[in-house]
Amino acid sequence: MVEVGGRPILWHIMKHLSSYGIKDFIIATGYKSNMIKEYFLNYEPLGNDFTISLGDRESLQIHGEHDESDWTVTVAFTGDSTETGGRVLKASQYLDPDEDFFLTYGDGLANVNIDALKARHRESGKLATLTTIQPTSRFGVLDLDANGEVMSFQEKPRLEGWINIGFMILKPQTLNYFTENCILETGPLSTLARENNLSSYKHSGFWQPMDTLRESKILNDLWDSGARPWLGR
Repeated sequence: MVEVGGRPILWHIMKHLSSYGIKDFIIATGYKSNMIKEYFLNYEPLGNDFTISLGDRESLQIHGEHDESDWTVTVAFTGDSTETGGRVLKASQYLDPDEDFFLTYGDGLANVNIDALKARHRESGKLATLTTIQPTSRFGVLDLDANGEVMSFQEKPRLEGWINIGFMILKPQTLNYFTENCILETGPLSTLARENNLSSYKHSGFWQPMDTLRESKILNDLWDSGARPWLGR
């Protein structure tokens, strides 16, 4: 619920996905779940003008519309201390058992091409596909010779390794790999990888996590500047 440009980061993630036609959302909540419930329960009156007779709550009239009117949002409380994989399993009761489902984290923004991700998932034939990126170093990197003399300087280069940034597609049968309190990465995803049933989609565009105050400022500065690469296509 930490805000970017006055909107929770959850909203920004959902807004990006909705631009690719994903408009049926399940949010697995834990600590302070009520904050998320209240946000979506009050989404209509908070985002629009309204008229109400204070003695008659049923008289509420919402004036105007918004672009999210065709979203369906299920808020599922999955426990205060449940691990990530356990949350997915508990929320899975609301999934269509016959369809692949999309899964991502709630603490980072990216302009992942969802159509390309879907295509990669279909082509791979694997049970699951996750999105990876080569992150940019937070610091400049020096190349030194044997005597410690600086040969060159690279300003925050991309690192060689790849990391998982979420934006995953999973087949329904992957739920058999989950247990009530498993950790997503060290449990189901690791098992799928060992079985050669996990593929990746390489993303080379924008990605920014928001785990610190510094990263929150980066995203809010981008918003304020009008550069919002994570929204839309």
